[in-house]
Amino acid sequence: MIKHPRALVSALALVVAVGAAQAAVPGSAAASTAAESATSVDHSRLQALLHRLTTVDGAPGALAEVRDRRRSTVLTSGVGNVTNQAPVHRDSRFRIGSMTKMFTATALLQLVGERRVSLDAPVERYLPGVVRGHGNDGRVITVRQLLQHTSGLPDFLDYLKPQDIVKDPLAHHAPQDLLDTALEHPPVFEPGTDWDYSNTGYLLAGMIIEKVTGHTYGTEIRERIIEPLHLCDTYVPRGTTIPGPHPRGYAQPGEDAPLLDVTRMSPSVGGSAGSIISSGTDVNRFLGALLRGALLGPAELREMMTTRPTGNADGRAYGLGLESRPLPDGGLYWGHTGDFLGYETMAGATVDGRQATVMVNLGPGSSDAQSDDIEAALQTALSGRRSPAHQ
Repeated sequence: MIKHPRALVSALALVVAVGAAQAAVPGSAAASTAAESATSVDHSRLQALLHRLTTVDGAPGALAEVRDRRRSTVLTSGVGNVTNQAPVHRDSRFRIGSMTKMFTATALLQLVGERRVSLDAPVERYLPGVVRGHGNDGRVITVRQLLQHTSGLPDFLDYLKPQDIVKDPLAHHAPQDLLDTALEHPPVFEPGTDWDYSNTGYLLAGMIIEKVTGHTYGTEIRERIIEPLHLCDTYVPRGTTIPGPHPRGYAQPGEDAPLLDVTRMSPSVGGSAGSIISSGTDVNRFLGALLRGALLGPAELREMMTTRPTGNADGRAYGLGLESRPLPDGGLYWGHTGDFLGYETMAGATVDGRQATVMVNLGPGSSDAQSDDIEAALQTALSGRRSPAHQ
């Protein structure tokens, strides 16, 4: 969910003593566990990257779940709880942050396939009068632009102080209040003229789902995606806890600062942009089903995978809730990153049936290398070759 997790570090430094649990990162990683291995994956390289995440980069724990059409592998490193040194559980559930956008976009595109929503209709058609203020106008912003981050709408997280979230992590944030926070500011650009990541667009996407169906976005995601795919570890939560086995989530305000336990959080700060809880197994199952056409019709999947450049030098491009990135050995993978206080995650899949999800239970962390090594681990899992990062 959080666009720039590094930006939280200085803000969190203001709230080190907020009463959250504090502990030091353990000096060594716990032993890993693995199921049957897929022969195409360089498991030694992948395990080395997980070890790097939990030593050099400073994350307490890390997990990678890798699968192809035949089998799956789970690798872990470090601990899920720095107090009792319990290792990361192989079936861990965690907050997936902005990977939620893949689910929200899929549900909305199903409504497009049912002709209940039009991608190129103005937001005003579904939410009359809702997007107004300081130059923001739902009459000239389309549904497609919400999903592709080309709406120009300001991101509410740019104006929601992270130290306030940590001071009161259980506080409820109503969607309308988050939207009002964003709309107090002018657009970043004219709709359709540029690209800029905005959680506000996905807040509105969830509101459109609710307006069109008469049900909460969580109900629609559950009935349209979670239940048909039997995603037993996936929830659109209402409470503040993570059900089932899970690592504690930590934030680190600075390089030498103690960790803050931020496991219990109100999911409302993420909403339809970032609230979902899932596991590596379920995220991979979802991505596999999505890319093989089990969730969307051909036309809607084609729309989802029609991308535009984001301006990043690495060649990534963004579709409708789904991002493409190049692999070191050629080709692309499709997926999303996810940041929520306490966790940083990344998932990807290839069209030939490989999927991988990587998770660490530190977000934001004090090491700039953490995100790079998460991506390196994902690329290693999906390509089976050594990623150039940190060799």
